Amino acid sequence: MSAGQGSRKARMLLTGGGGLVGRNIQEHPRAADWEILAPRSAALDLTDAAAVDAYIARHQPDLVVHAAGRVGGIQANMANPVAFLDENTAIGRNIIMGAHRGGVRKFLNLASTCIYPRAAENPLREEMVLTGTLEPTNEGYAIAKILALRLCEYIRREDESAQYKTLIPCNLYGAHDKFDPKHSHLLPAIIHKLHQAQKTGEQTVEIWGDGTARREFMYAADLADAVLRAAADMESLPDSMNIGLGQDHSINDYYATVAEVIGWHGNFSHDLSKPVGMKQKLCATDRQDHWGWQAPTSLRDGIAQTYRHYLESGYA
Repeated sequence: MSAGQGSRKARMLLTGGGGLVGRNIQEHPRAADWEILAPRSAALDLTDAAAVDAYIARHQPDLVVHAAGRVGGIQANMANPVAFLDENTAIGRNIIMGAHRGGVRKFLNLASTCIYPRAAENPLREEMVLTGTLEPTNEGYAIAKILALRLCEYIRREDESAQYKTLIPCNLYGAHDKFDPKHSHLLPAIIHKLHQAQKTGEQTVEIWGDGTARREFMYAADLADAVLRAAADMESLPDSMNIGLGQDHSINDYYATVAEVIGWHGNFSHDLSKPVGMKQKLCATDRQDHWGWQAPTSLRDGIAQTYRHYLESGYA
């Protein structure tokens, strides 16, 4: 289905255009089907409801893809719980309600698997949201994302013709990721850590916990592929749907794969005093499978491409 409408391309308002997901969406080949508006925070403050309303009224997008938010790993979430709850709540509420008030009929909200209860049975199914206690290390972020998901569901409950829907991606990595350990998620942090070990000749690298916790990481360009397919055919999309691989790996596995890609041949130690978050976070992909999509990039290929980006971008 073509994104175009009449003689012009359909207009997409993309929040978070400067982030990992937003930049991968804009670089995807299917992005050419759209006129994409991706204002940075200096041009549009998403925490300012009046500014959001005015922007939408001025530009009248056909679709909003909401990929913005304050994001970070365990360290950042634990250090700044107020900001992670307050800023993400304001951003989600303002953009969803601004679009709704502004007459935007299609809205694609991006959530996160952290919205699932910490003790939920794996694989994590969409109907498990709000059935148990959240993981404490990122609870604030999760609460804000649940609010956004529910708000989209309530809008559709009141107006079934409003295509306000949510994708729930598993953990992501890829080009344009954050590699600073203070702000990064697991895989980019591993890439940075092992590259530094390779560069300095370090023979031992520390892993938080025993390394047996399992995580599902998808290459960000693959999420962009799913987002742009959904954007072109919102009606076929379930109200909420996981986007994942349907398989996971242990933390130790990720370290070993990155070490293989980089060519580092040292040893790993484990600091059992460090927090590790949930023991497993694996998405159920039943709805995604029925929708007819799967991620095309293998873990090793994705890590190799991300490491290439890391080197080319001057992080090293």
